[in-house]
Amino acid sequence: MKTGVIGAGRIGTTLARLLAVAGHEVRIANASGGERLAALVAELGPAASAGSAEKVAREADLVVLMVPFGSARTLLPPTSVSGKVLVDAMNAFAEGGVPLDLGERGSSELVAEWYPSARLVKSLNTMYFKTLGTAGRTDVEPAERLAHYVAGDDPGANKTVADLIYELGFAPVATGSLRTGGLLQQPGGPLFNKPLTERQSRAVLGF
Repeated sequence: MKTGVIGAGRIGTTLARLLAVAGHEVRIANASGGERLAALVAELGPAASAGSAEKVAREADLVVLMVPFGSARTLLPPTSVSGKVLVDAMNAFAEGGVPLDLGERGSSELVAEWYPSARLVKSLNTMYFKTLGTAGRTDVEPAERLAHYVAGDDPGANKTVADLIYELGFAPVATGSLRTGGLLQQPGGPLFNKPLTERQSRAVLGF
């Protein structure tokens, strides 16, 4: 699968490395264009490439947004992700790491408005990059793997993301709809930045 990672900070580059090891064709973008990503692309191997955010989005089958939340609204032409699985792996922080006050709304609800024709899934946003890079285990039962959470309103898109999480050595745990599940996953929720196994996370969630 051609997987696009838009955002080349610590978490984005960590995910790109995991995807490359798993055999994905990785497309990666950063805010300043692909030229500065040459070393990373060389490290990832011949199945990797870099480009602009729009180019990466149009070429990929699945797109992961890992950019600062405030930059995402106008980052892509909505048509570039039309009909595609779009993973919102962002957290709504203002400058200084303070969570934005969105009232009763989850941040993914806003992303869904910005990209209305995408098949949006909230996932891959709760884990510290060092944990993401080192904790994947394909040699243990799912219940003992660390959990990544999946929230969304498109069952097919949810399954695609859940399968990807499992492939990378983690346990996919469904948290519900984009609204209710997204609220559980975002900063301040019971799942954010807490490395829990599938068994532990289901105990926290009560299901």
